[in-house]
Amino acid sequence: MYSKEELQNGLTTFIFGKKIFTYDSIDSTNTCAKTLASAGAEEGAVVIAEYQTAGRGRLGRTWQAESGSNLLFSTIIRPKLEINKTGLLPFFAAVGAAQALEVVTGEHFECKWPNDILINGKKCCGILLESSFQNNVLDYAVIGMGVNVNQKVFDGEIKDRATSLSRECGKEFDRRDVFHQIMTSLELLYSEVKIGNFTITLNEWKSRTTIFGKQITITQAGERLQGHAVTLSADGGLVLETPAGHRVCYAGDVIFTKES
Repeated sequence: MYSKEELQNGLTTFIFGKKIFTYDSIDSTNTCAKTLASAGAEEGAVVIAEYQTAGRGRLGRTWQAESGSNLLFSTIIRPKLEINKTGLLPFFAAVGAAQALEVVTGEHFECKWPNDILINGKKCCGILLESSFQNNVLDYAVIGMGVNVNQKVFDGEIKDRATSLSRECGKEFDRRDVFHQIMTSLELLYSEVKIGNFTITLNEWKSRTTIFGKQITITQAGERLQGHAVTLSADGGLVLETPAGHRVCYAGDVIFTKES
C-alpha cells in the first residue's frame, strides 16, 4: 500500500485528499469513513485501502477487487445541502471519476445510471454514496469508489461485464496518478456542487450517457419495470415513460431492451 506521504506527494488539491488514512486491509473504506465523519473528520478526508474484506457495492452487493491492483477509497464531503439535493451527489462523483480517467488514459468513459463508469461498454468503476442528515440538512456524505486499474482477471458472474484500465488500454497505470487526477477533478467540480448548483455536473453526466430515449428494463427488489428513459428528475431519479404513465426510479439494475 502506498503511504500517506506517497499519496500526498504531488497532490495539488486544497480540500480533497489533504487528510488521508491508509490501510493494507480493511473491512470497508465506506464504513471506516462514516465512523470518522461521525466523529468530526474534516471535509475531503480520504480512507484508502489495498484490500477490502467486506467491500460493498450497490444494493448490498459485495465489491470484488484484487489486492495491489486497484483503487479502493472513500472521501468525506460536507456540503450543506437540503435533503432533496443529495440525490444528485452520485452524478457529481461519477462525472469527476469519468473526467479523471479520461485525462489519465486518453479514452472515452461513459456514465451509466445510477452510478457506474464504463469503458468500451464494460464497468471499470463503481460508486457507493452514503449520507447522514441532521434536520433534513446533509451532515456529511461519503463517496466510495472502486476503480479497476491494473487487474487482469475477473471471475464469476462479473467476468463478462467488468474490466480495468489496463485491460482496455494495453498498459499498466500508476495508481497514484489515477488517485491524484480523481481528487483534482472532484475538487474542480465541487465549488458549484457545495452551494447546490449541479448544472455543470448534470450537463456533463448527460453528455456521457446513452440511456435517454432507449427502451430499458429496471429491476429492483424483484420488481421489473419497463419503459423509455426520458430524463432525470430534479432530485436525481430516472424518469421512465411506461404504458401506465411516468415513473421515477432511484436505484436498480438497468438492461437495454429491444423494441417490440
